[in-house]
Amino acid sequence: MPVLWLSDVGKNDISIVGGKAANLGELLRLEIPVPDGFVVDARTFRDFINRANLRSKIYSLLQNLDVEKTEELNRVSEEIRKMIREAEMPEEIGKEIKKAYKKLGNGKEVYVAVRSSATAEDLPDASFAGQQDTYLNVKGEEEVVKKVKECWGSLFTPRAIYYRVQKGFKHENVSIAVVVQKMVNSEKSGVMFTSHPVTGEKKCIIEAVFGLGEAIVSGLVTPDTYVYDRLSKKLLEVKIAEKKFMITRKNGNERVELGEKGKERVLSDDEIVKLVDLGEVIEDHYGKPQDVEWAIEGGQVYIVQSRPITTIKEAGEERAELEEAGKILLKGLGASPGIAVGEVKIVGSERDISKVKDGDVLVAVMTTPDMVPAMKKASAIVTDEGGLTCHAAIVSRELGVPAVVGTKNATKLLKDGMLVTVDGEKGIVYLGKLEVAKKEEAKPVSVSAPLITATEVKVNISLPDAAEKVARETNADGVGLFRIEHMILSLEKHPMKYIKDGEIEKYIDLIYNEMKKVVKAFYPRPVWIRTIDAPTDEFRAMKGGEDEPIEANPMLGFRGIRRDLAEEMHLRAEMRAIKRLIDEGYTNIGIMLPLIVSPEEIRRAKRVAIEEGIPLDRIDFGIMVETPAAALIIEDLIKEGIDFISLGTNDLTQYTLAVDRNNENVAYLYDETHPAVMKLIERTIKICKEHGVKTSICGQAGSYPHVVEKLVEMGIDSVSANPDIVHRIREVVARAERKIILEKLRKLQ
Repeated sequence: MPVLWLSDVGKNDISIVGGKAANLGELLRLEIPVPDGFVVDARTFRDFINRANLRSKIYSLLQNLDVEKTEELNRVSEEIRKMIREAEMPEEIGKEIKKAYKKLGNGKEVYVAVRSSATAEDLPDASFAGQQDTYLNVKGEEEVVKKVKECWGSLFTPRAIYYRVQKGFKHENVSIAVVVQKMVNSEKSGVMFTSHPVTGEKKCIIEAVFGLGEAIVSGLVTPDTYVYDRLSKKLLEVKIAEKKFMITRKNGNERVELGEKGKERVLSDDEIVKLVDLGEVIEDHYGKPQDVEWAIEGGQVYIVQSRPITTIKEAGEERAELEEAGKILLKGLGASPGIAVGEVKIVGSERDISKVKDGDVLVAVMTTPDMVPAMKKASAIVTDEGGLTCHAAIVSRELGVPAVVGTKNATKLLKDGMLVTVDGEKGIVYLGKLEVAKKEEAKPVSVSAPLITATEVKVNISLPDAAEKVARETNADGVGLFRIEHMILSLEKHPMKYIKDGEIEKYIDLIYNEMKKVVKAFYPRPVWIRTIDAPTDEFRAMKGGEDEPIEANPMLGFRGIRRDLAEEMHLRAEMRAIKRLIDEGYTNIGIMLPLIVSPEEIRRAKRVAIEEGIPLDRIDFGIMVETPAAALIIEDLIKEGIDFISLGTNDLTQYTLAVDRNNENVAYLYDETHPAVMKLIERTIKICKEHGVKTSICGQAGSYPHVVEKLVEMGIDSVSANPDIVHRIREVVARAERKIILEKLRKLQ
């Protein structure tokens, strides 16, 4: 099905629905107020360009494109978007979108926002701010279908192409989903950083305007700013801006002059506290400060987007200081720290960006996503409008370029060619070149050693292209779960179609190359590769997936090891890819079988592995324990000769409690810490320890600090968490281990 409801997706579905949709679905699961909506998934876009014979045309145009040549970049972008606009929407996809739109409005035509959700956006190291398009106040099923296509085309805007190249994302590895959400006809809207976006302090910064949020995100209006100290629970600062107009839904997006009302405070103290409370819930859930977009209609607060803040500086990072102050030309908000000197270049629109050379100071009323190529060249950025959450501020921080925003009249006071010094921390622009103070030679300091824990802290991986960065930044003890289905679902056709088309070697090459990225990045640390485990509805959208069975509940159906044993050639293909890695000397591999419910399944899978030449004496061979069956017959499974087990608590919880966590009617009953689930986990760990079988956890419960403490007490060998929380989990593990040692010492005294 090309359409998924937001309530059915979560943060682990980025490869299918993109970052924006995945995060919105995750917020719904937290019972955060999010406007209802659906998503046209990324597989549908790939299906569309394949059926329209556009794939090879698009990526051949991008292959040798020099993105620094602006005219060529614009030409290629327009050619690709024109091809997408003119290609016919497949009838069945159009029907599904219209059907979902009618359901969203209960049969009535409602206003919706049609929003792009790229499969590589809103990630911990890249915000993709403004790179794809959003359409507000869209009404009517034909118009919604049209805007979905336009969102698809926006994957290839000049700014999006340029940004991917700069960030090192391969064009063919980034797809796009489209979110269709009920519009909030907001009376107030804005952006909230749950923690300070530069220092990471527990200070919540909220910016607010009247009307729709387009005014603040685009930087068209300088917003009110509120700073709330989350530790002392006090409102520290209120800056009321003069908001000249607001954007409303009348006759499309219409500007309404505010007059005296524009000088009033937007948010009350109570509204600020409501927003901070929601922000803390979201930050606690993700374990990382968040950049949150919000809206208020009829007194109800809605969250319309959340993504990680990508710009917080590391502790102890040095800050530049000027030797002496010079003549101050302008003051504004220090939006991105650092000091830079350069010649002013006034940019009135995208047409002017070619005049910005390396090292210039870009000055504009407000930057737009199309100005990103010029922003990348600039030594600093200065704007008339905007606050800490506007486009100029977010992108400048991500680029590491000093920025001062909200100066009101930079484009009038500064002139082309003028030499200036920009202090992006203090928010000041000085005349001429000022010298940066030289730092005294640092004296040797004692550096605390990284935390070493007896319980290994591993990481879960889905995207092979991110493996090298994750390995470097998390310093994880290995990969406790490498989900290969995410990389397989991004291939051009169904895995069994490769095999049926006589292209098994091509398929083996494809998965071998992706597996190698992870195994190589973590070598010699272990990487446990889980054989394919995706439900049939996820395969159906792939080319060649039309024969997938229609199942009432795919989570209970043809997936995991039962699928690989039924389609044995696919299991053999996986084993051959792994064998190639082992032959190259990568013995840091573990093979992990999902959804095991009987010893026979282990026997048959081991037979295939041995027949394909896998040296089981040189690598780890283990299983997932994600069903009550596996937990209850763990002794019998161990007898088949396994080296490790990994607890998949997401499925174990669903199967134990008879709760579908994606079903809004019963989702409130889903609890990974339910006593029945915890007893199954404890029993499994205890029996495995008795038989010398290593134990780990890779489900969501492994990211909950209070659960991790219990697991350490039970004697688990390793915990595997998502990349953004590995450091936090290691601290929890270290504390739990210290607590156990102290308890033992007390008993000895």
